[in-house]
Amino acid sequence: MRHPLQARRPSGRWALLSLLAATWWLAAPPAAAQDTATPKAAAPQADNAPPATHAASLQADGPPAAAQAAAPQADSPPAEGGAPSTDGAGAPSGGAGGAGGAASDARDPAERSAARRDRPGATSSRATPSKKRRGDINPCMTPDPGWGVYDRWSRAPSIGQMIMPHRGGVTKRGGFDVIIHFHGHEALRKEFVKTAEGAVLVGIDLGIGSGAYSSAFSAPYVFENLLDSIERAVAKKTGKKKAYIRKLGLSSWSAGYGAVEQILRQPAGKRVDALVLLDSLHAGYADEQQHKLKVAQIEPFIAFARRAAAGEAFMFMSHSSILPPGYASTAETADFIVRQLRGKPRGSSRADVLGLDMIQRFDRGDFHVRGYTGDDKPDHCAHLGLMADVVRVHLNPRWKSPRGRR
Repeated sequence: MRHPLQARRPSGRWALLSLLAATWWLAAPPAAAQDTATPKAAAPQADNAPPATHAASLQADGPPAAAQAAAPQADSPPAEGGAPSTDGAGAPSGGAGGAGGAASDARDPAERSAARRDRPGATSSRATPSKKRRGDINPCMTPDPGWGVYDRWSRAPSIGQMIMPHRGGVTKRGGFDVIIHFHGHEALRKEFVKTAEGAVLVGIDLGIGSGAYSSAFSAPYVFENLLDSIERAVAKKTGKKKAYIRKLGLSSWSAGYGAVEQILRQPAGKRVDALVLLDSLHAGYADEQQHKLKVAQIEPFIAFARRAAAGEAFMFMSHSSILPPGYASTAETADFIVRQLRGKPRGSSRADVLGLDMIQRFDRGDFHVRGYTGDDKPDHCAHLGLMADVVRVHLNPRWKSPRGRR
């Protein structure tokens, strides 16, 4: 006898029709993925969820994701006032097409191009560089140059991993310098070791959305514990019982800015001397039609830019020409910060690393902005290649870190 709550089993024909209907529903792209504003982009999942990005493509050479510290996923409740939870590069983070797939756009190509030109931050419509122009290198999977004077990744920090020189890198009193990088740690490491002379690098990957980074570092004790764990690890390796952080820098690529924002709002954020944002600062719109930014989201970055412009700190920002749907691009946020300093970027024309073409720049004191063409995933990844020169040109002379050696 059938249980009263057990549903009647459909006949074979109706079961087949139900299966076909379910298959069609699962295969059909959700409405959020059918963006009509810009190719290769997914619409925001929520009005206040942080943008996501494609971290997976940069973690192929790194340790298994399970070894990373646990953190909320991109679809967890976002921080109050966060930016939309979509891909930071304008590429879909799910739904139709997957990472790197193209969302549908039924408009005429000329109409789409005009809309992109009219939107703030649309700095160029120049085509993506050819493979030859990039030196036959995929910016998302660059060759490994080795480790230089550095050892391999250590899991000593409370979150993420770290590398430090085999020997040296610490003053007689135990002082050392450290850069904490959020998102794409292994790809960033390949650039860092090319020019770094002794500073410690900590790499942290927590997921594909800025919400994961923002949530993980929302409590001040998390960052404070991280700094303590780094000092303990250096003390253990060098034998300097009172090892301490001398100069502190934060860097991020793409979605990693979510952690940086939280840290800059906290008391420990006052210790930060250098900030590097590699195509990595988005914001939501208070008025999308007028492209008015939610200024509260980027206030910590504006304040830090003012410090850097006055020579009290160092800040480097790069932006692509990617136009994500429903929230401000990295070009828009960079332009907004420059305007808060009553400045204006000037045009530039320079071939840069990994096929990047510079089209504008701004410099005041120790605050530097570099704008580039490019509107797809490889263009986004190429910004990680800027780190080697940032370290060589700016951080090495500024910090004069104790030299490391093999």
